[in-house]
Amino acid sequence: MKIKNPSLLIVAGLVILLAAFSRIVLFPYNFSPILAMCIFFGAIVADKKMAFAMPLLAMLLSDIIFEAAHRGDGFWGWGQLLDYGIFAMITVFAFSLKKINLPTVLGFTIGGSLLFFLLSNSVFFFVDNTIYHLYANSFQGYLNCLEAGLPFIKNSLTADISYSAMFFGTYYLLNKYAFSKLTA
Repeated sequence: MKIKNPSLLIVAGLVILLAAFSRIVLFPYNFSPILAMCIFFGAIVADKKMAFAMPLLAMLLSDIIFEAAHRGDGFWGWGQLLDYGIFAMITVFAFSLKKINLPTVLGFTIGGSLLFFLLSNSVFFFVDNTIYHLYANSFQGYLNCLEAGLPFIKNSLTADISYSAMFFGTYYLLNKYAFSKLTA
């Protein structure tokens, strides 16, 4: 495993557990750290398998807990598997985040959040709508589906930006103050 900073491995395990817990506690409010994890680990972790694994493990762990605790649908079908794929795609998107600063992290976070909104709502319309039959099978039905998802984007964007700031900010501070003193 190649991580730009080996000390990050312990932090990564804790982040997975905390992210899963956070997703469960803040479940009905659509305030989840998963997308920010995709961007953070995609940008920071050199081992691409691990970059994919960390956010997906947090997602899987929280889905298992949702299912076991009967708190929500932990596993609800093909649309969910496609959402995992969207998160993997956003991780690939983050591989190109080379210059880590406020404008680029903010741009990638907002771009990732909007991409997830568009793709996950499209998945709902084209895959899950065949099960739930909530929207007409037409272009107008697709637009109605996207419109119905708009209330969720405010919390998603807020969560994605907040968690990205927390992940990248903590990483920066640890590298600047804690890890640099360990190597000095």
